[in-house]
Amino acid sequence: MSRRLRYQVAVSLDGFIARPDGDYDWIVADPSIDFAALFKEFDTAVVGRKTYEVMTAQGGSGAMPGIDVVVFSRTLPASESPGLRILNDDPATIVAALKAKPGRDIWLFGGGSLFRSLLDAGLVDTVELAVMPVLIGAGIPVLPPGADTKLVLAKVKPLPRSGIVMLVYTVAGSTSSAPRIRYLETARSRGKKARRPGKATRKQAAKKAKRKTSARRAR
Repeated sequence: MSRRLRYQVAVSLDGFIARPDGDYDWIVADPSIDFAALFKEFDTAVVGRKTYEVMTAQGGSGAMPGIDVVVFSRTLPASESPGLRILNDDPATIVAALKAKPGRDIWLFGGGSLFRSLLDAGLVDTVELAVMPVLIGAGIPVLPPGADTKLVLAKVKPLPRSGIVMLVYTVAGSTSSAPRIRYLETARSRGKKARRPGKATRKQAAKKAKRKTSARRAR
């Protein structure tokens, strides 16, 4: 079975992945999301040139820890550095070859134009949207105009603390199954462990309850 290509992205409620200038200051944070666990689900990320330039504008090189980043561009010169390649080749050809290799899932990191080209090539397996409770009015759409694509809803997970809704769809016709939202399950398990009282705390609680019981009996 080939590796899954997953379009995993934050999107505003009115369907934009960034403001017109590429800014994403509107994205809401939620402690339920374990980003370290999310990154471990992938070993490769494919990125369009505009998204790459937004990434480097933040002061980094565009590389992502533990993930091989492949940037597709028709204007930037081809180059290679540790964890990062810039290619001028056809994205569909390269991504099809990546999917045929063993490894973890491939993250279609952005942007919308690359998503459109790979979707039209039949290479996208899942569309995973973190829908923010924000309306930004204008910006870069989650997908540029083109042919219709049918999706099959696989998972819905609302995050009450922030108002984010996680949506996972499989692309109709894909033979790949939908991934579990493990990066939420990990965060939830970690929170339960942090709240679980230790032996000393449980003993103190038992003593306190015993004192209360004795006090009630003495009345």
